[in-house]
Amino acid sequence: MSASPALPSVHRVAPGDDVATALRPLEPGESVVVDGRQIEVRAAVPKGHKFAVNAVAAGTEVKKYGWPIGRATQAIRPGDHVHTHNLATGLSGVDAYAWTAPAPTTAPAVSTGEFLGYRRANGRVGTRNEIWILCTVGCVANTARRIADKAAQRFAGRVDGVHAFPHPFGCSQLGDDLSHTRKLIAALAAHPNAGGVLILGLGCENNQLAALLAEADVAPERLRAFNTQLADDEIEDGLYAVEALVAVAEQDRREACALSDLVIGLKCGGSDGFSGLTANPLVGRIADRVAEAGGTPVLTEIPEIFGAERLLMARAADRAVFDGVVEVVNDFKRYFLDHGEPVSENPSPGNVEGGITTLEEKSLGAVQKAGAAPLTQVLRYGERISRPGLALLEAPGNDAVSSTALTAAGATVILFTTGRGTPLGFPAPTLKIASNTALAERKPRWIDFDAGSVLADGLEAATDALMALVIDTASGRETRAEANGEREIAVWKQGVTL
Repeated sequence: MSASPALPSVHRVAPGDDVATALRPLEPGESVVVDGRQIEVRAAVPKGHKFAVNAVAAGTEVKKYGWPIGRATQAIRPGDHVHTHNLATGLSGVDAYAWTAPAPTTAPAVSTGEFLGYRRANGRVGTRNEIWILCTVGCVANTARRIADKAAQRFAGRVDGVHAFPHPFGCSQLGDDLSHTRKLIAALAAHPNAGGVLILGLGCENNQLAALLAEADVAPERLRAFNTQLADDEIEDGLYAVEALVAVAEQDRREACALSDLVIGLKCGGSDGFSGLTANPLVGRIADRVAEAGGTPVLTEIPEIFGAERLLMARAADRAVFDGVVEVVNDFKRYFLDHGEPVSENPSPGNVEGGITTLEEKSLGAVQKAGAAPLTQVLRYGERISRPGLALLEAPGNDAVSSTALTAAGATVILFTTGRGTPLGFPAPTLKIASNTALAERKPRWIDFDAGSVLADGLEAATDALMALVIDTASGRETRAEANGEREIAVWKQGVTL
């Protein structure tokens, strides 16, 4: 058997980039080849970090991914380590954007493939058939958990699972903040992965049960709800309600469904210098295959597209979608500015340690998850998908908040890329995709797929392998997070608390 080819030492994304990424630690004085040029490394460059391949004058833009990722704060010579000591963001505030009609494109070849899903009466397709217990207010959060724990044991094997998704809000909220909480919980209640839903109220909260139910849009036979203040024994009443829901849901069966029925959430968390080179472009290929098949990939984390938003705007299917992107991006920038925070207050300490220097760099790597498909819709927080094709969803970068919003929007599988790892899981089955092999080997109980294989086997082979895993997961294969019992939601708290 022939030996595997040696992995490259460095990677330059685009031919005009001023930097390349070290795929292993580089030592001062070491010589590396970048696109046929010999570059002598002038300072130690940690794995995943950048070094200069071109001379860059102070105050000049530095390019990676073919786009500016900030400005040099001092003169940079070829071979220099490029990071926070000599590169700074160029982002400042709200921008103006100009609409340009997209060039005509030929229809892409439709991807083939099927998964085994649960087709609901409204036409939506779930990848799980579970009973979900939601609540109007945090006061009954532990009640929801207790009912779910008992019900999971009592009704084991009759459905795919019984899960509680409590949250701490719903009381002492006002205005838009309250309506956002209500809208999100109502959207979760209507999710196709829930074969039945029990909603618990307290009775005296701002987030009144009747108002929530009016927004929920759930078939009556698959919904139960009550205020616990009116129950003699809320645990027994809850178990009785779950039993009725199980009796309905256990009649459901998986059936062959086309990829056009699949909705995938696109998320990254704990990114590193490899995320934009391996895991995110890989997920972008999956997003393209799903979109080409008539399915719906959903991108979120609006603060993590700042600096890369023009790439998405150029793919807007029409002027209304373009205007929607402009509105959601600039509204989010104002959200930062109104709270006295700069729009560039990112990347996180873990991102920086992993080699990401500026928000532009993080964003240009992050949007790789959206592939190249046209952008067909823009959703506000708590809204649900309305048509096939790539969607942009309003939500912050926070892992739990944005992944919950993806689920509420209709994602039935979430592809979560990470360079540093996280155990978190969410209501929709969440596949953790490591950007580097070292993480996949160190955290096998967290990681479902090693995107570091892109460097060894190429993007096409990795795409085929990940697509097969996505289909298997949509058909019922358990994710690492599900096996570990990692299932939770988080609500975006935006307003005052009484």
